[in-house]
Amino acid sequence: MAKRWVNRPEGSTWGDYGEDDQRGRLNLITPERVRAATAEAKAGLTFCLSLPLDYPGGNALNPRRLPPRKFATVRNDRANFNYAFNQDNPNWTDVVCDDVVLMTLQYSTQWDSLAHVGSVFDADGDGRPEIVYYNGYRGGEHVVGAEPKPGVEPWARFEGVNANALGVENMATACLQGRGVMIDLHAHFGRKAKAVGYDDLMRVIDKDKVEIQTGDMVCLHTGFAEMLLEMRKQPDEHKVHNSCPTLNGRDPKLLEWITTVKCSVLIADNYGVETVPSAPGTGSHAALPLHEHCLFKLGVNLGELWHLSPLATWLRQNKRSRFLLTAPPLNLPGAVGSPATPVATV
Repeated sequence: MAKRWVNRPEGSTWGDYGEDDQRGRLNLITPERVRAATAEAKAGLTFCLSLPLDYPGGNALNPRRLPPRKFATVRNDRANFNYAFNQDNPNWTDVVCDDVVLMTLQYSTQWDSLAHVGSVFDADGDGRPEIVYYNGYRGGEHVVGAEPKPGVEPWARFEGVNANALGVENMATACLQGRGVMIDLHAHFGRKAKAVGYDDLMRVIDKDKVEIQTGDMVCLHTGFAEMLLEMRKQPDEHKVHNSCPTLNGRDPKLLEWITTVKCSVLIADNYGVETVPSAPGTGSHAALPLHEHCLFKLGVNLGELWHLSPLATWLRQNKRSRFLLTAPPLNLPGAVGSPATPVATV
């Protein structure tokens, strides 16, 4: 079988964890690092880091991502909800509820898989760039689209898409448990919109004495998810696009820091971790430079819209920044994103 790539992006980790690797920097969460992470569970308190999955509400944040819709399954042509079995046999006393959900996998608290963002890049060295993802997996071969189907609901037109490589199941089977580290941007910048660059980030890390070690899961608290909760599923379109700190993906020093700090994942309680839309670039460049750097080049999964405020408040009050984090996605083969219900233990 021909090698998937002969060129790798400058500064990438392609091949570093094996020619066929699909886990990227999750390989850094070794058994030794998991054991070390368990030492952070000192008080025995737990925090749910997921928003309710019907938040933010509406589609003001992203017009393509819609709230979940719930249905009853069908039994004997009736709703299988509060279904009394004595309808079928007068001697039966059981009553059952059984439901279905149709949801956008990245609507609320979520993980981005490594198949979520790729790039147009000449990986095979033939002089013609092609659609390619982390570690050289190819669009159309490993990450497969679908032709439109006529006569179906709009959301079902492209049924059949699948990430045959790099799907979220690779994250799920990695179990995703390790040491989380909180960087509390909200404590320093409040809810004003700010593109946080490398120098800003280093000042926060130094002032709060945050220590990040290889394989840590870095969390950025900005206050955005708490603001969404206050909006009670009626998001203000201007506020959601003009509030709270984000990372400046156009800052090359910031991207280099992500490379050198060797975090396993990067998580935020805002919409896209980085500023969206990004500051203008020059020449041929990514619209989402931090996504490209993390997902495509480094194999660093991104978490978005996590509910970090209660945990960040507790950590600050107790002069801590580290905790045990357990955060697998759904084990849904072929999905490029997934809801998550992460748990922090302090």
